[in-house]
Amino acid sequence: MIKLDTPSFREALDLALKSASVTKEREIVTIERAWGRVLAEDLVVRKNLPAFDNSAMDGFAFRHEDAGKRLKIAATIFAGDRPVPSLKVGECYRIMTGAQVPPDADTVAPIEKCIDPTQTEVTIPAEARKGENLRHQGEEIAAGERLIEAGTRLEAAHIALLSTQGIMAIPVYAPLRIAVLSTGDELREPWEWADEEEIYNANAFGILALLRSYGFEGAYLGRIPDDREATERMIDTLRGYDVILSSGGISMGEADHLYEAFLAQGLEPFFHGINVKPGRPTMMGRMGSGLVMAMPGNPLTTMLNVEMLSIPVLRRMQGMCRVHHRWLALSLGAGLKLKGGRSELVLGQIRDGQFYPTRGNRYGSGMLTPLAESDAVAFFDESSLGAEAGESIEVKLLGDPGCA
Repeated sequence: MIKLDTPSFREALDLALKSASVTKEREIVTIERAWGRVLAEDLVVRKNLPAFDNSAMDGFAFRHEDAGKRLKIAATIFAGDRPVPSLKVGECYRIMTGAQVPPDADTVAPIEKCIDPTQTEVTIPAEARKGENLRHQGEEIAAGERLIEAGTRLEAAHIALLSTQGIMAIPVYAPLRIAVLSTGDELREPWEWADEEEIYNANAFGILALLRSYGFEGAYLGRIPDDREATERMIDTLRGYDVILSSGGISMGEADHLYEAFLAQGLEPFFHGINVKPGRPTMMGRMGSGLVMAMPGNPLTTMLNVEMLSIPVLRRMQGMCRVHHRWLALSLGAGLKLKGGRSELVLGQIRDGQFYPTRGNRYGSGMLTPLAESDAVAFFDESSLGAEAGESIEVKLLGDPGCA
């Protein structure tokens, strides 16, 4: 048996992130299929944004030296027009939002600030500042600059940005192949009949849904048998997957042989055990070119540690440049006492901008209802003995895909 140190939660996460390698597989997708995918290389601006000088307002375009004067309206410019400079002394243009501003005008006055506008004349406000309401070519982003960084998970705004450049197809990383497994002869699938001494498999389907909420797809491959040789044979069939994510059978109990079976198949463990509540038996390591993430069997523990520990590692493997969860600084709504000496993940609800521990932090790791009642989790390190109401603490929204 390999003897490993027991890291803190953050040490375990850092170790796994350093050991995780980015997938090398790429594919080309069109932009209507690009949402949620991870960009595999930098994209460069092809077309200035804005593409030309244009008006930010409906109003009048003029030379700033004519501010405060009554001017003749030489022409009306609509969005989509290609105007030719034609201003004479004492003239201006009537112009619409987004319309191109000719180079013989340098300022735009909003129509509501102009004085006594008619079809042929208008008085420009004297306080108009030079360049006001004029959007210059390339001021948002200029041709040749980086448009989107490699490793970005593409959201709706990125898709719109790609469209402004006439980019219809982009290189992205291929999705990770994630095998999801459960252990325990006592388990029954939701579609099977279970007697009073058997339990339904909650972990696998909870994990699949959790992965999907963060943009990953897993394949449920069934239950690992409570037999060492059969387990080794099953593990040997999983080498084509980038990630093996299992739940249960990873503690040091007599029937929990999964760790030894992984070792026999060439596992190089990063850690087996984390100094955290809940989730102490958690194990991660490398097996061939893939990663093994073995979670404890208790449902609350499994779901919480997949979200808090596995998701950042999967992001790194998927090629994302930002992988850490987004943490908020919130005040504690009710005092909380902790044992100390270990990291703790505390479930809670956010009400009126404050974090309230679920059930006063009194629940078991084998439960699921406290997780369903919660919308956030707070992190406390080994030195913490808790906090008083009103103190600032670190909080993550459960299911929040935001990265830091």
